[in-house]
Amino acid sequence: MRLVFCGTPEFAVPSLQAVVAAGHEVALVLTQPDRPAGRKMELQVPPVKALALSLGIPVEQPLKLKTNSELRAQLEAIQPDAIIVVAYGRIIPDWMLALPRFGNLNVHGSLLPKYRGAAPIQWAVANGETETGVTTMRLDAGLDTGEMLLSRSLAIGSDATSPQLYPPLAAIGAELLVETLAGLADGSITPQVQDHSQSTLAPILTRDDGRLQPTKFTAQQAYNRWRGFQPWPGCWAEFRGKRFLLHAIHPVTSQVALAPGELDASTGILLLGMAEGTLLRLDEVQPEAKPRIGGAQFARDYQLKAGERLE
Repeated sequence: MRLVFCGTPEFAVPSLQAVVAAGHEVALVLTQPDRPAGRKMELQVPPVKALALSLGIPVEQPLKLKTNSELRAQLEAIQPDAIIVVAYGRIIPDWMLALPRFGNLNVHGSLLPKYRGAAPIQWAVANGETETGVTTMRLDAGLDTGEMLLSRSLAIGSDATSPQLYPPLAAIGAELLVETLAGLADGSITPQVQDHSQSTLAPILTRDDGRLQPTKFTAQQAYNRWRGFQPWPGCWAEFRGKRFLLHAIHPVTSQVALAPGELDASTGILLLGMAEGTLLRLDEVQPEAKPRIGGAQFARDYQLKAGERLE
């Protein structure tokens, strides 16, 4: 097929590699503009752009799509059979949706209709799911509401973090995309309408999603959210009125009884009371503007007093 590929981060790289290796012609790659990052705020090239340039594929980095007449003329001249969208980070306008004969095909990191939205992998882990996967779908004007084409599942380990799931899900997505293109070409795929009543949302993450909230979440729920919200927004609370980061935590059982938010180091480890009488062990923490430190060492260095709390 003659394709246009839209993608930006590392998650999309295996999909671009796969369609090229399968013999498809990628006439153009669309990706996000280079943006400053890091302490020096140097311009960073998106991973998909770097791969496309190494393969000799033309790249465009438009600031807008909906009213971009030059881009529209360019894509209409290409006449792609399909437009591939993998973690592009832009809403696809109606004129692009209507352009190719096979539509705009998306590699989405969940088992639709669950976890529609910008952060499906993170929310699946944060909500304690034991399974996730990848779905290929035909985009429509809704938020991940289009017809499903193929899907494949992946187990989520009990201690797995969302960054650990990205590489295997990206690899599954690449394989599934090639199979989807082949199935559309030979007519062997029957698109399936999603059951919208079963949908859940996976909205873009905010800083507040990382707040610990001991009175609201059990230890297991907090641990799941910690696993899901790596590396950002992470897990944080306030201690003595200042920001307090939790870099490593685990649910534990203990004879110690603590109210939600109450800290205790009397057993030689730093424990935190959570909702429903559950406990978290705080293995590695970081007070504001200080280096990371073990939980027990923190209790000694800060002379933790009985009844002190995380808020």
